[in-house]
Amino acid sequence: MTTDSPVAPPVAPKGRPIQWESVKLPAWLTGLIGGIGIIILWWMVATLYVTSTGAHPIPTPLQVVQSYVESGWEYYWRNFSVTLAEAGIGYLWGNGIALILAALVLVIPRLEGVATQLAIITYCIPIVAVGMLAIVVIPAPQVGEPSGTAVLLAALSVFFTTVVGALLGLKSADKSSLDLVAVYGGSRLTQLVKVRLIAALPAILSALQIAVPAAFLGAVLGEFFGKIEVGVGIAMILAQQNSNAPLVWALALASGAVALLGFALVGLVARAIAPWSKGKSR
Repeated sequence: MTTDSPVAPPVAPKGRPIQWESVKLPAWLTGLIGGIGIIILWWMVATLYVTSTGAHPIPTPLQVVQSYVESGWEYYWRNFSVTLAEAGIGYLWGNGIALILAALVLVIPRLEGVATQLAIITYCIPIVAVGMLAIVVIPAPQVGEPSGTAVLLAALSVFFTTVVGALLGLKSADKSSLDLVAVYGGSRLTQLVKVRLIAALPAILSALQIAVPAAFLGAVLGEFFGKIEVGVGIAMILAQQNSNAPLVWALALASGAVALLGFALVGLVARAIAPWSKGKSR
C-alpha cells in the first residue's frame, strides 16, 4: 500500500519585480514631487530663454524669492489687505444675493425664469465691459480703502456659480420628504427650511468654495481699471511698467497662493458643517 506524500505549496520566485501600479504614495508626497518638478522645469525654461534671447521676461525661482525679500512683508500686506477686503465684500454680496434669489425661486416658482435669465446675463456680459462702465459711475475710493469697481466685479464673478449650485442643490431634495411636509400642512417655506436646505447644503458649500478664487480674481481685475493707489492689481501694473519681471511673477504667485488658501479654508469649513458631502460621518 502506497501513500502519496503531501505536495508542498508553490514558492514565489525570489527577486520578483515590484508592481508599481499597486504602489500608492501619500497625497502630500505626490504634491511635493509635483511641486519640485514644476520648479525644476521653470528654472530650466527661464535659463534656456535667457541664454537664447538675452532677455529676462521669465525670472528664475531664485530671482522671485529675492524679490520677496527685497519688497518686504509690509509691501505685500499693504496691497493684499486692500484686495482681500474688496474680494471679501464682493464675496458676501454676490453669494448673499445669489442664495436669496435661489430661495425665492423655491418659494415662488414663477421667479425661476427671471432668476435664470439674470444669472445668465451676468455670466455672459464681458466683465471687462462692466468694469469700464463701473469705473465711470462709481467714485474713486480714498487711499487704502476698497474700490467699489473691484467689489462689484468680485460680486459678479461669484453670482452665477452660486445661483446655479444653490438651485440644483435645492431641487435635489427627496420628493417623499417634501410630500410628507405638505401632508402635514407645511408651506413651501417650511419645505425650504426643513428639507431643501439640508439636502442642498453640500452643493451650496461646494459653490461657495469655488467662489473664493473667483472673487479674488474679480477684485484684482477691478483694480486694473485704475482710480486706486493700493492693491494687487495696481502693484502688478506698476511692476510691469518698471520692467520688474521678478516682482510681477512674485505678485502673481502670491495671488495664486492666497486664492488657494481661501479655497482650502472654505473646504475645511464645508467638511466640518456637512461631513457627509465628502463621504464621512460624524
